[in-house]
Amino acid sequence: MRDIAKETRIFEEYPILRAVLTLAIPTVISQIILVIYNMADTFFIGMTGSDAMLTSVTVCMPAFMFLSAISNLFGVGGASVIARSLGAGEIKKAKYTAGFAFWGCVGVTALYSLGALLLIHPYVDALGGVDALVHDNACRYLRWTVIVGGVGTSLNALLGHLVRSEGRSVQAGFGIALGGVLNIALDPLFMFVILKPGNEVAGAGIATMLSNLCATLYFLAVIRANRARSVLSLKPTRRSFDYEIPADVLSTGLPACLMTLCENISYAVLDRLMASFGMMAQAGIGVAKKVNMLAHCMVRGMAQGVLPLIGYNFASNNHHRMKRAVVLSASISIGLAAAWMAVSLLFSRSMIGVFIQHKSPSLDYGAAFLRILCIGGPFSACAYTFISFFQATGESLKSFVLAMLRKGLLDIPLMFMLLRPIPIYGIVWATPIADFVCCGVSLMLFMGFFHRLNHARYIQRAVDA
Repeated sequence: MRDIAKETRIFEEYPILRAVLTLAIPTVISQIILVIYNMADTFFIGMTGSDAMLTSVTVCMPAFMFLSAISNLFGVGGASVIARSLGAGEIKKAKYTAGFAFWGCVGVTALYSLGALLLIHPYVDALGGVDALVHDNACRYLRWTVIVGGVGTSLNALLGHLVRSEGRSVQAGFGIALGGVLNIALDPLFMFVILKPGNEVAGAGIATMLSNLCATLYFLAVIRANRARSVLSLKPTRRSFDYEIPADVLSTGLPACLMTLCENISYAVLDRLMASFGMMAQAGIGVAKKVNMLAHCMVRGMAQGVLPLIGYNFASNNHHRMKRAVVLSASISIGLAAAWMAVSLLFSRSMIGVFIQHKSPSLDYGAAFLRILCIGGPFSACAYTFISFFQATGESLKSFVLAMLRKGLLDIPLMFMLLRPIPIYGIVWATPIADFVCCGVSLMLFMGFFHRLNHARYIQRAVDA
């Protein structure tokens, strides 16, 4: 059907460090650019000196990131199934999986965008945009990024996962980075040149929508250009429901979806609780979260980059190589997160000051919140690595448990528990505490998985003997 030797050589023959870096570096770079362009909105809006505009964008982040939950449902699930199918030599299953993931993502995103259109005002209020000026600007941003640009944004992330699943990490990374670079270039153009003053938030939304659309078109062009050498087929076909593809994709991708979804719900609860302490505190936590996202994006890039490597070697029973890939990627991720934690602790005020350039209590709040959030970085890196590992190997229940522990099951109750004894700051401390607990549980599940795997291999050798 096609020559897959070039792509599988990365999975099978490259030295493990080279394989991990080859797959992960483009993904890490693209994720960094993705966060930088996310920060670009905050940076340029911060230039207006308006806390209301700044807050309106930050309260919309959970609604916008819900698109990532949808793309992770089909993208992480689809990439894992494709990689495992290639490792097992099931080329047809890999081909039809791509089509199911693509059209499933389109359909679910369209429904979400329609729901956001019909319920936009109560939706914005629920996210914490209760102030009249914040509410108005948040609705403008939501209309462009989620309602008009929702499908383009979801497909951008989804197609990145699918292209990466067969070893094309550089092309996947370039596509994600392309959207980020375009957004950074288009932000000031729409915010300060094309649209009239007072429409800066709408300008940022339009720039985000157009940049993601361009990145999606790039991915479609890449898939079309490589169709003779690729398993990725986006044609709608009934065969996409064969081989138990829907169940496999959805069960594998659900933990990734829920992790992103619960993360968004957690952020929305955090914003809502913070709103009771005033707009200044709300603006500070919004900027602190975005700055802290840089460490998380590097970890996410590592995990997503090595996911196909892990899934392929798991399916081909090369468990030693699979374990080395996991341990190496975890070590790199924890190291990166620890380095960012040190930088955040030392330069928190300067980093927040890049985005809050006017004299405001929100700057003080943001610096204090960043110092708290960054403490959980290394623990979150460890947990995220093992969550991705269980997704790659099809261990849906384990990744589901860890995803819920990391965001939702622990941190939201902790926010309410710590709200009274430690006003304002207790809400933020819930995040690193939950990261620490999830890290410990993920380590135990990972060691238990390999203990059972080694025991099963020992029994098989005894039977064969």
